[in-house]
Amino acid sequence: MQLYATRGCGSAIVEMVFAIAGVTYERIEVDYDSDEGRAILLKFNPLAQVPTLVMDDGHVMTESAAIALYIDETVPTAGLAPPIGDPQRRDFLRWLTFIVAAIYPTFTYGDAPAKWGLDKALTTATDAHREGLWRYLETVVDGPWFLGARFSVLDLYVAAMTHWRPRRAWFQANCPTLYGIALSVEQDLRLAPVLAANFS
Repeated sequence: MQLYATRGCGSAIVEMVFAIAGVTYERIEVDYDSDEGRAILLKFNPLAQVPTLVMDDGHVMTESAAIALYIDETVPTAGLAPPIGDPQRRDFLRWLTFIVAAIYPTFTYGDAPAKWGLDKALTTATDAHREGLWRYLETVVDGPWFLGARFSVLDLYVAAMTHWRPRRAWFQANCPTLYGIALSVEQDLRLAPVLAANFS
């Protein structure tokens, strides 16, 4: 499989999923902000976004959560999600959707307000809204993992996204449980190459 990725972006979450599940893939670095990078991605993904996964049979998958759920189905022993029938799966699906549907869009719109015909005030507003969403999640989690005693792909999202605005120092001061989850994820030696490639 070929994973089109951009350093430090959402594709890092999929790379961590692959590392946990032992999935072999070829990583292709693209700059999605450049004309060249967009042209490459548009061959496979009409949004020209990462992650874009081209599978061995040529099928294309996008959206980090969709890819993570697919890998969980194909490699269930990786423990990326509670299995169907497990009561914790309800919370897992709820919070995975919350992260990608509520938090992720604050970057989609706030990172490039001019794209939407707006000014930097949108960045300020979405940054503040995002902080509120993270504070809300801080009240939901107990640790040591997002789902308590059980590790899941939610923890990989936290580990990657705490590198983004408002960044690690803010999480340490305002969301210590989420910050602790991120640090715990980074102790997994399987993830060391991915984290070094994306966030060092």
